[in-house]
Amino acid sequence: MAETDTAPETGIEIVKLTDAAQRMARKFLAAEADPEGKALRVGVDSGGCSGFSYAVKIDVRKPGDHVQRYEGFDAVVDEVSKSFIEGSVLDYVDTLGEAGFKFVNPNAQSTCGCGTSFTV
Repeated sequence: MAETDTAPETGIEIVKLTDAAQRMARKFLAAEADPEGKALRVGVDSGGCSGFSYAVKIDVRKPGDHVQRYEGFDAVVDEVSKSFIEGSVLDYVDTLGEAGFKFVNPNAQSTCGCGTSFTV
């Protein structure tokens, strides 16, 4: 995607990525067959047992995305997700019981038992 087709860096940190989350983002992006123009997309999807579910994936930047620059990669958040996850911390945990990205969201009024679904 050409630079003119993407949103500029906003300078706003919508979601804080821990060092562990940043390391895993770089690892996942490096594993992509064609990482050019791709970023870590952080957002929400409708659904899940509590109404919304968190989404973290490798994706291309899209017009209107808020861009956060990190060493070696960009993280992007779409405008709709921004209002649900602004102020959150995204971590990566790797323990005996679980492995994956984990949100700490001050906007969530409740979460489900699995921790991937929430209400606002």
